[in-house]
Amino acid sequence: MANAEFGMVGLGTMGRNFLLNVAENGFAAVGYDLSVEKRELLELEGAGTPVTAAIEIASLAASLERPRRIMMLVPAGPVVDAVIGDLLPHLEPGDILIDGGNSHFPDTARREAFLKEHGIAFLGVGVSGGEEGARRGPSIMIGGDPAVYERVSPILEAVSAKVNGDPCAAHVGRGSAGHFVKMVHNGIEYAMMQLIAEAYDVLKRVSSPHVSKGSSQQTNAEIAHTFAEWNRGRLNSFLIEITATVLKKTDPETGNSLVDMILDTAGQKGTGKWTSQAAMDLGIPIPAIDSAVTMRQISAKKAFREKQSSHFLPIGNWPIDNCQLEEKAIESALHSSFAAAYAQGFSLLRAASDEMGFELDMVEIAKIWRGGCIIRAAMLEDIRAAFSEEPGLENLIASPQFRDALAAGREDLARVVVAAASAGIPAMAFATTLNYLTAFATERLPANLIQAQRDYFGAHTYQRTDREGTFHTDDWEA
Repeated sequence: MANAEFGMVGLGTMGRNFLLNVAENGFAAVGYDLSVEKRELLELEGAGTPVTAAIEIASLAASLERPRRIMMLVPAGPVVDAVIGDLLPHLEPGDILIDGGNSHFPDTARREAFLKEHGIAFLGVGVSGGEEGARRGPSIMIGGDPAVYERVSPILEAVSAKVNGDPCAAHVGRGSAGHFVKMVHNGIEYAMMQLIAEAYDVLKRVSSPHVSKGSSQQTNAEIAHTFAEWNRGRLNSFLIEITATVLKKTDPETGNSLVDMILDTAGQKGTGKWTSQAAMDLGIPIPAIDSAVTMRQISAKKAFREKQSSHFLPIGNWPIDNCQLEEKAIESALHSSFAAAYAQGFSLLRAASDEMGFELDMVEIAKIWRGGCIIRAAMLEDIRAAFSEEPGLENLIASPQFRDALAAGREDLARVVVAAASAGIPAMAFATTLNYLTAFATERLPANLIQAQRDYFGAHTYQRTDREGTFHTDDWEA
């Protein structure tokens, strides 16, 4: 295709669907993949639209209008560097290369600097929404030079999801900001999914008055109904919606609920771990995200868990009435925990923006997360409003939009944690969220004892409550 407006390297599920989205929005597009089958599938599915497949990377570059706009949607890591190496001989100064995969933000910064030496502009772009989002409208988080973004914005905004007519694509910050924001998005996603799984586990395994006759537990179909009801209220979100859907699915082979037939080992691709690592480096507490990463790691130790389960006596089940646990308490706990997960993610974004010079726009990030992405939720409109009213907001838990609801919801969160503990159900994300909120609501923490210990064994000094200065005690045993 002569003078195509947009190129794509990588025609897997995400790349092919994204490029078809581009073509269906009227932009002439060309794609390339090493796989002949993937190239043929692009042309088959794109029949009738201005899209074609190049048989080699050189012909892809030759078919694009100048300056070229080429996106890569390939696995993060060495593959990205290999594709850049293959493309570079066919590029010219002024061309734009876009990495739309889940690259680690330090790699994005390195690649941007390398390509700048060759006169090639580079954008690190986070794309969220999965296969359906790529085809019908994802959330797109663009990082890099804003002037470079202006040269691709008509295409990226056209293919993005829309909320009230607003595109869910925006320049979120300089440098590797796009991939950093996408990384934190995925970290929040980890937390929300773990919290939903824990709520499901409590609904499933803790005795409840809302169960089928003759049963001591709710069925998956009954729990699906609960999640569907919650999705019609303040918990309205993509993840709550799909939870209700997957819980209703029957396994065609066994006739059982399909969820019950799935092995309880959750996979991960690294973005949750990267989020935790970045938070540690920046000194920002994100316990809900950390615990979600930890629980996925524990889930992977299936054989070890099975062996240990026979060595530990079950915890006695306290009468549920003593915990005053009802479904509305679980809904309240989940709402508070979602808010806390978002708060932790945005706190990390704030710290990274200050430390790394990203110049992140929190209002714009909340705005583009409202549609297309995996963590889209009605709550994001309140988050957008909170940052609009107070741009320098340190933590969402201090905003009027969330403060009172979190104060009330903390009691329900405590009830859920107690009920789970009493029934021997792990609820790490709920428990860490409770302690996160409680710690920030505690005027005096026992960190004074930790400082005393540090001074005892390492002469690390301490500050006093009654006067300014730094102090050290030479003889603690006197």
